[in-house]
Amino acid sequence: MSEIQEVDVVVIGLGPAGETVGGDLAEAGLSVVGIEGSLVGGECPYWGCVPSKMMIRAASTLAEAERVNQLAGTAVARPDWAPVAARIREQATDNWDDTVAVDRFVGKGGTFVRGYAQITAPGTVVVNGTTYVASKGIVVATGTLAAVPPIPGLESTPFWTNHDIVEVEELPESLVVLGGGPIGSEMAQVMSRFGVYVSIVEGLDRLLPRSEPEAGAVLRDVFEAEGIDVFTGQFAKGVSHTGNRFTVEMPDGSEVSAEKLLVATGRRTFLRELGVEHLGVDPDAGPFLAVDEHQRVVDGVWAVGDIAGNGLFTHLATRQAKIAVADILMLEVEPLNLDAVSAVTFTDPEVGSVGLTEAEARDAGVDVSIAYKLVGHTARGWLHSVGNEGFIKLVADKSTETLIGATSVGPVGGEVLGLLSLAVHARVPIRTLKSMIYAYPTFHKGVEDALNEL
Repeated sequence: MSEIQEVDVVVIGLGPAGETVGGDLAEAGLSVVGIEGSLVGGECPYWGCVPSKMMIRAASTLAEAERVNQLAGTAVARPDWAPVAARIREQATDNWDDTVAVDRFVGKGGTFVRGYAQITAPGTVVVNGTTYVASKGIVVATGTLAAVPPIPGLESTPFWTNHDIVEVEELPESLVVLGGGPIGSEMAQVMSRFGVYVSIVEGLDRLLPRSEPEAGAVLRDVFEAEGIDVFTGQFAKGVSHTGNRFTVEMPDGSEVSAEKLLVATGRRTFLRELGVEHLGVDPDAGPFLAVDEHQRVVDGVWAVGDIAGNGLFTHLATRQAKIAVADILMLEVEPLNLDAVSAVTFTDPEVGSVGLTEAEARDAGVDVSIAYKLVGHTARGWLHSVGNEGFIKLVADKSTETLIGATSVGPVGGEVLGLLSLAVHARVPIRTLKSMIYAYPTFHKGVEDALNEL
């Protein structure tokens, strides 16, 4: 018979969202059990945001060194992966040891359990033979892992996921990337800049298919100029691995081969493994848990982070966590504004987006006006010269005279996005944005240039 323990709250999954919920509730005086089968902190610090951006920072430095030859003299940059791999282990991941994160959670008053939990009844969770009965409820924050598409032959090969490419200590001579979304695009460019011959295969018609089509077009031009082979509009038909070589069969009969293969085609959740059917939720109804404005799934159950389905972003996950904490503690909190979720793909150029794309707005029946300004046609973009690819695109609602979406692509596209995100989130009138004084010459002054074209 299993041991039974009564607690206030059980948090399943201690990634950024779960750790925030569990830590805040424990500091508020509740008895909290946090359960994590992998590493406390989740994808972001160990395989996602943090180490990948270290990789990108290193690769961007190499690219900037090469630009010296066009702008300032003569320079030779010789890529060396060793310091990057060392920095990831020493500064980002503690060599994939979560002792510090566990101590942080326990130090706030939480009880930590290493294991994979299953919900067996409302308010009841079983892990490692112990049953926890939560008087206030359960918070599900189990995140996502790389999804493996059902491509014939793929599953039996030693392919990489984002975990493997972050952990690699020696780079291959060549790499095929399946998937041209944010992860695939970022990693393809990093590897290429470190001397790996890269091919990227995206089944849909462009890179970054969820972004404005102009963003994918800019990125494709940049990638091909850097020596990356880009294949779009073709879903891989089959994958084989012989010796030390992967071969990807394309629908048109052609083949793409490389020493290694990175699968970056999306993410998967774990509803059936969680036992959500015991909450009255169909585990096969969809990959995510539907939540209300308080992050509630059903009475006594909250979902935060990737599994809540509103976007796979750390910044969104931690905001959702604050919403759930406030609801559990019966506190007031500013509601989420899902109309203004921002995201950045940290390629070079960076691709930042917020709100609706032009197509999404038109599909929703909004009467829109569009502005489009090339970064190279702004004062700062012209001064920047080499590496100034990009644009600012604005989607405005004619009826409200506010921005409902924006995309910022450029050398610091993610930073320029800050101004645009505020405009969409706060529904700042366009006349107010036009009356603002923009510092000259800055990249964000390009927003004013675009506004003047509305």
